[in-house]
This record gives sequence, C-alpha cells and structure tokens, in this order.
Amino acid sequence: MTSSAPVGPTEHPLLPGASPATIRSFLVPEDRPTFMAAYEAALDEARRTLDLSPVLELVEDWRRVALVQADPVRFRRAVHRAAEIATGEPATADEPFEVTRSRAGL
Repeated sequence: MTSSAPVGPTEHPLLPGASPATIRSFLVPEDRPTFMAAYEAALDEARRTLDLSPVLELVEDWRRVALVQADPVRFRRAVHRAAEIATGEPATADEPFEVTRSRAGL
C-alpha cells in the first residue's frame, strides 16, 4: 500500500507500509533474489487462496531485514562480528560474505 502524501525529511522510506520495491532497494544484493522468490511465492499463494495475509506478513518481515541492511557497510561489519562471537575465531577480510554470514548463523 502506498501513500500519496509526500515523504518528509524526517520520514524514513522503510517505515511500516513500505513498498516491496523500496524494501528490495535497501536489501544487500545477496538477499534480493531470495526476497523476490519469497514475494512471488506469497503472491501465488494469495492468488490461490484469495488471502493477502501471507504477502503482508512477508513484506513486513523483509521490511525489518531491510532496516537492518539499510547501511550495508555497518551490516557487513555486524555480521563479521557476530561470526567471531559465534565461532570464537576472527573473520578474515578475504572470507566470502556468505561464508561469514553462515558462520554467524544468519
């Protein structure tokens, strides 16, 4: 659902009710295909059941993920730190992000 009201300087584009396109734009590139596949599946289910609840729940869940990922540098740094805490071993700079993310349990 979108609003016709202009977004003010203090309003973040990822407030509740953010569009799927806005959410996708704030996700790290690695998560965009996963979001799109889940969104398409939720739309298919909504078409089949005539119930939008799964779509709305999925969009809200991913909106929260997008909020965390809105600053990709900070997000990646947090994932590296989480991996270090989870494994007790330092994350190396050359380790692929998906490996680090997996070690962090994310």
